[in-house]
Amino acid sequence: MFGLLKKHKREIIVNVEYLETRVAVLQDGKLEDFFIERPSDERIVGSIFKGRIQNLEDGLQAAFVDIGLKKNAFIHYWDMIPEDTARLEAEEGVSARRSGSRRKKWAPGEMARKFPVGSEIVVQVSKGAIGTKGPRVTANLSIPGRFLVLLPGTTLKGVSRKIEDAKERQRLKKVLARLPVPENTGIIVRTVASGARKTAFVRDMRALATSWAEVEEGIRNTPAPCKLYQEPDLAERVVRDALTEDVGRIVIDDREKYEGVKTLVARISRRTRGRVQHYNGDAPIFDHFDVERQLESAFRRKVWLKGGGYLVFDETEALVAIDINTGRHKGGPSQEESILQVNLEAAEEIARQLRLRNIGGLVVIDFIDMRHRRNQNAVYRALREHLRGDKARSNVLQISQLGLVEMTRQRAEESIRATAYTDCPYCHGRGKVKSTLTMSVEVQRHIAEVLRRQQSGKEDLPLKITVNPSVLERFRKEDEAQLVEIEQKFHGHLTFVSNANLHVEDFIISHAERGTEFFSTVEH
Repeated sequence: MFGLLKKHKREIIVNVEYLETRVAVLQDGKLEDFFIERPSDERIVGSIFKGRIQNLEDGLQAAFVDIGLKKNAFIHYWDMIPEDTARLEAEEGVSARRSGSRRKKWAPGEMARKFPVGSEIVVQVSKGAIGTKGPRVTANLSIPGRFLVLLPGTTLKGVSRKIEDAKERQRLKKVLARLPVPENTGIIVRTVASGARKTAFVRDMRALATSWAEVEEGIRNTPAPCKLYQEPDLAERVVRDALTEDVGRIVIDDREKYEGVKTLVARISRRTRGRVQHYNGDAPIFDHFDVERQLESAFRRKVWLKGGGYLVFDETEALVAIDINTGRHKGGPSQEESILQVNLEAAEEIARQLRLRNIGGLVVIDFIDMRHRRNQNAVYRALREHLRGDKARSNVLQISQLGLVEMTRQRAEESIRATAYTDCPYCHGRGKVKSTLTMSVEVQRHIAEVLRRQQSGKEDLPLKITVNPSVLERFRKEDEAQLVEIEQKFHGHLTFVSNANLHVEDFIISHAERGTEFFSTVEH
């Protein structure tokens, strides 16, 4: 029952566990998208809140809003007053030309007259809290359905730009014109709506209108700060957004979630209800579909390419750096051709990895240097093309004279790395520790300093030096002569003690008899 599907079919695999839910999207068995959600980490992106203005910063052209979370939300002045041009960005592929007025600079005190401190504002989270920063919000609200996106507070009506067929666009515009849209509410037809029947739009419109009516009820009757609307859980969101005609099946290993998703799919289209399957095999579902192995290789620092080249990913606070190397690549007819092959393969894998890892913000890609401009343009176009299927918006600049590509990718939440990993308690996230040679130099330097400070007479000062075993091994095998020289020069008597519980970069210098500490790198 759970064998391989015919080619060109996508599968959605859902693994539900007590502490987390994972969803993998496979294309011909290859992992293309991955999502993870944990009940302990409340997802707020897309949620609508009724908040209260805490303070306005004219210098930043922004305000801070209490929405009932630990950290106040951040909102730009130009996002505080809903505008039609901003709403078109609620759906992928539908963008608006921003007018100069939207980014206008507000004079000191001007925004305070519209939104005095303590006043209420209804906002939607556009970007979750990342690191030390609070969430970012906007007053431009949107509620996504299966085929439509509802835009309260506007009269906009449009069709996703990604639906390119002129005949289909015309049909959808006619359907849109006849829908019972609530007053003062706009609507956008989503990309997945292509080919959908009119009845499906009516059902979707009804559900969205009900959701907005509940939000309006909360706006009128619930005191701020409060949450008025929340997106459904991960499995339901992925089914809503990713269930297209090319999805062959949705396989879920939890009976309760299976029943819920089946009901949801039946509401969308009864014809596709049979695609939802319950997995009850002996092996874990991600092992059965070879997802676990692919995940393990996908999130390594080094990612191998089919042709023998490899990528190296380094996430920093400011940006993500991706380096491309030829590795074991066998080569083409010429060096330039070989480099082009590796770079083209890397462009495809980078687009996939950005989605899998949910990498956002600034990304710098160091492609292997190419002499010919036509090859550089080919790699640039390939990267742009592979990024087209990404729901997150990206902006890619041309390859620079240094062979670098600078790009940005929309970041709404923490990356998978930040969600699933924590900094190593040993190296504190650096990925490296000081070498034993470096530590030997540091310890010797501090021994000499202590002896100079503490020595008062001709009698040798007895010191006990406690170090990590690896550093002590270095002293015994390679640096004994230097330590004897320090003893003679500064009149000391050194005793070394090994402590396996001591960090390789920590050491303690104390009086060998009294136990008095003269120097320690250990935090007490």
